[in-house]
Amino acid sequence: MNKNYFCLLLILLLETVNLTFAQDAPPPTLKQPVIDEYFGVKVTDHYRWLENVDAHEVKDWFKMQSDYSNKLLDRIPGRDSLIATLASYDKLLPVRYSDVMRRAGRYFFRKTLPGENVSKLCYKDGEKGSETLILDPQRYGKDKKYAIANYVPSEDGKMLAIALSSEGGEIFFIRVYDMVTRSFLPDSIAPVIEDITWTPDNKGIIYTKLNSTNPFDANYQTNTVSFYHALGTAQANDPILLSNSKYPDLNISETEIPIVYYTNDHRYLIGHLATVDLRMHLLIAPASDLLKPRISWRPLIIREDSVSNIAAIQGRLFVHSIKGAPNGQVLVTDLDKPDIRSATVVVPEGKKIYTIGQGKDYLLITKDDVVRSYLQTYQVNTGKLKEVTPPIPGIYGFAAYDPNANDFYVAITSWLQPLTVYNYDADKTTIKSSPFSVAAKYPGLSDLTVEEVEVPGHDGVQIPLTIIYRKNLKKDGSAICFMTGYGAYGSSATPRLDTRYLALLNKGVVVAVTHPRGGSEKGLSWYKAGFKTTKPNTWKDFISSGEYLIRNGYTSASHLIGEGTSAGGILIGRAITERPDLFAAAINNVGATNILRFELTPNPDNIAEFGTFKDSIEFRGLLEMDALNHVEQSIKYPAVINIGGMNDPRVIIWQPGKFA
Repeated sequence: MNKNYFCLLLILLLETVNLTFAQDAPPPTLKQPVIDEYFGVKVTDHYRWLENVDAHEVKDWFKMQSDYSNKLLDRIPGRDSLIATLASYDKLLPVRYSDVMRRAGRYFFRKTLPGENVSKLCYKDGEKGSETLILDPQRYGKDKKYAIANYVPSEDGKMLAIALSSEGGEIFFIRVYDMVTRSFLPDSIAPVIEDITWTPDNKGIIYTKLNSTNPFDANYQTNTVSFYHALGTAQANDPILLSNSKYPDLNISETEIPIVYYTNDHRYLIGHLATVDLRMHLLIAPASDLLKPRISWRPLIIREDSVSNIAAIQGRLFVHSIKGAPNGQVLVTDLDKPDIRSATVVVPEGKKIYTIGQGKDYLLITKDDVVRSYLQTYQVNTGKLKEVTPPIPGIYGFAAYDPNANDFYVAITSWLQPLTVYNYDADKTTIKSSPFSVAAKYPGLSDLTVEEVEVPGHDGVQIPLTIIYRKNLKKDGSAICFMTGYGAYGSSATPRLDTRYLALLNKGVVVAVTHPRGGSEKGLSWYKAGFKTTKPNTWKDFISSGEYLIRNGYTSASHLIGEGTSAGGILIGRAITERPDLFAAAINNVGATNILRFELTPNPDNIAEFGTFKDSIEFRGLLEMDALNHVEQSIKYPAVINIGGMNDPRVIIWQPGKFA
């Protein structure tokens, strides 16, 4: 069962928890205490045995827990009606176009029909041409179900490099499709991440290879390597472009994933050493070095420069920097002789810069203030900065149709605005509806209202909170409220219409979206205030948001549901263990609730976000954010549902399992 299902079930759970659930006891769970000592602190783990997920007794335990949960869920009255509502909204979802790109006048795009979860790859000649199917991944193979993770057209538009995955996995393989012969080339490259770059001569691709096809291999994404593959040759002969083993003097860490790509003018290679850290670590080398025995890589940007994005336009390097400017600013330096530390400011700090992007002659900048976004263009030749005024307000996402042109695909949405797509021509400064936009119409939107407020946190800091509800709401505490939060990796909860929320809202449920520290809603300082040893602010902000909702009559403690997903498991796990009296129910959705042992799962790069138990200070931070180690047997907790996936390598099943 997925998140959508459980979020709705918990709403109904509140009505029946005392009557229904008290009649049954969950299957017993064996305690086998294991004691670890960290820097003089002893930590007891009663459920270490559940980490052996291949053992038959562990599989049996999860099966019994699942059967028990389903037995209780099946008895919730009104559940089928609510699921039917959600299904009816799914049917209202229109055709969706995504990842639209143009090469040599031909438009490539992914298309998802109503009721489908997996997109097809299509093209058309010209914006008004007829659509032609290239690949339906569901029909790619007979043995498994496949999906497209990424695709990249060659510069001449005659070939496509397509990254595919099977059975919902996150380890990919690359096939190359020939648009002339309408067939796949023999080349098949695996196991890889989804990032792909074509060489400008259209004769080869650049990719990053993983170490294993097993996502549960703890080393499958450590010491990874970037390769060049010439079409028609054996993968075994692909030369290394960037790795720690070939270039030890670059000090590439084992968790940095090397991704190599070209600047838009194809004069330089960029080596992006990717981690979960928002601050980039980049190398640069002449593009002419590609097939030399050794590439003359040199540092371009280090993490201490605090750069989160770059754009290379007309021999100039633009950087989105957050160093000394928590809300961000845009700097420029010479691409041939880059010097970030003496770069010139072209867009000063103001509203928080969300991201930057590029076309042939323009830099695009999006800014936001939690509630909405603002789009600007910077013309490189003239240095003019212009505001783009869209037909409707909302959050903006954008992409250049072609990196060598000045027209862009701009997507707009908000809490009550379905996704709408526009074409923006930077040369003409015109914005008009895109043929890749299909309007969606949903019931009840005009009956809803959105409040954007700031609530006092535990330490007096003002916490943004979004509250969505029906206009006829009586603020007497009687309404059920679904409150969600994340607060990690600097990820902001940006406005978007969510039909899962709408299904609840149209039944009178209040939806509250929190913006706790650990996200980037208020810039870099907001992120760092919920990071490693400051992580308690994340769940305390969530608690403060719940207190505000109760204090002001939106809901009550007997009607408040909290939810956190993935890294949001820290938020929800610690919120209910610190303030169990505040919640009636909680959803721990594939949550990292045993974070003290998270670095032992196949996600070692997360040490940069949460810390390591090998450091005395960071260990204490991890112990404080570890929900499992704060569960007390004598405390009455809210009704909690723990959701996990047996095949999930990101948050391995024993994380929510041990918490349960």
